[in-house]
Amino acid sequence: MKRQLNFFAALATVMGTMIGGGAFFKIANISSLTHNAWLSILVWPLAGFITLMAGLSISELASVFPEDGGPVRYLDEIYGPKVSFLFGWSLIIIYYPANIAALSIVFATQLKEIPQFKNFSTTIIALIVMLVVLLINWLGSRLSGQVQKITLVIKLLPIAAIIIFALFYQGPNQLAGAPAPHLTSGAGAATFGQALLAVLFAYDGWLSIGNLASEIKNPAKTLAKAIIWGLFGVTIFYTLLNWSYVKIIPWSKVVGNQTTALLTAQKLFGHFGSIIIAIGILVSVFGAINGHTLLGSRMPYVLGKEHQLPAANFFGSLNSKTMVPTNSMLFECAIATVMIFSGTFDSLTNMLVYVSWIFSILLFVGVLILRKRQPELERPYKIPWYPLPPLLAICGALFIVITTTLTQPVLSAIGILLTLSGWPVYLYVHRQKAN
Repeated sequence: MKRQLNFFAALATVMGTMIGGGAFFKIANISSLTHNAWLSILVWPLAGFITLMAGLSISELASVFPEDGGPVRYLDEIYGPKVSFLFGWSLIIIYYPANIAALSIVFATQLKEIPQFKNFSTTIIALIVMLVVLLINWLGSRLSGQVQKITLVIKLLPIAAIIIFALFYQGPNQLAGAPAPHLTSGAGAATFGQALLAVLFAYDGWLSIGNLASEIKNPAKTLAKAIIWGLFGVTIFYTLLNWSYVKIIPWSKVVGNQTTALLTAQKLFGHFGSIIIAIGILVSVFGAINGHTLLGSRMPYVLGKEHQLPAANFFGSLNSKTMVPTNSMLFECAIATVMIFSGTFDSLTNMLVYVSWIFSILLFVGVLILRKRQPELERPYKIPWYPLPPLLAICGALFIVITTTLTQPVLSAIGILLTLSGWPVYLYVHRQKAN
């Protein structure tokens, strides 16, 4: 593949993939879990801090191994092919299709808020938008990269508008009388852990930028810069955006309400302004679907190219005209189609985040292992304040994984079983290689 993506394209992919439905719709789920306005705000910078510590840690690995496969490649170098394959498998059958499906459902739900689309089927709209994104990516990475740049700029406009107008809002401040947060009980901490898991979906997507290593100019330095600046910027936007919701809208109308963002826009801009904001939200979600399709299609391609999947030639081939892995795109969208029919936004996103953070723990530990095992490795980017960032990232990830396992055992078990379903596939492929 050609190196045609510069720093801004990489940054747009990081931020554009992260900023999607979670920015506008997760407040409903989080408020229902925390039952406290301040906790519903504070969970955002905390999740951003954990993710930034993770980003600082992974950036070092990205600079050492600027190759296709991203985190799967890092795990292979540190732990070997068995662990890396299971992560790659979980990305292929859970992470990317669940993201595409969940965001397509969000797009459809948001579109139906417009009166002209109210009677349309949510499932049909979700399938149509997924197919449109598939077509864009089919036409080449240059076009899909341009879509990421354009949608990032457009999606930041409604966020910036809500934040700026909320800062100068002259109406009643709904946070003025909000009770102080309390997390003294074990149940309170566990519930806060669930809210943290829900928020982390909104921060999700940055890790996969490594999948585009062969298409990024000067990846050893560009990847680290895009990850760090992308995470920092998104954390600020998310925190201020959710503060705006809770400041403007009465708390009773925020809890469990999927239209909180639209209600905030109506308060700030009136009916016409809220329509403009609604369009901006749709563009935001569309860009996130595009980002996950762009990144997700590279994972089956990389594993197929390395003959780690059955039908390796099918997955490891590129389209002769556009030089993109169209077979892998079709496979990911086929799984996403099944998920659109069977899943809901919150259940899909919680599962993919849970599985992702299990492997993220291995990556953070891997940074420490690699520093000790191979201190002589050239590291174009080195973690500042080492070893604090990876240690903090490990603590945050363990809290998320443990509380989710205890509070959502069924979801956790399904995620783990789907991941382990890759084990017989690994054994089959390697037995075929041996023969």
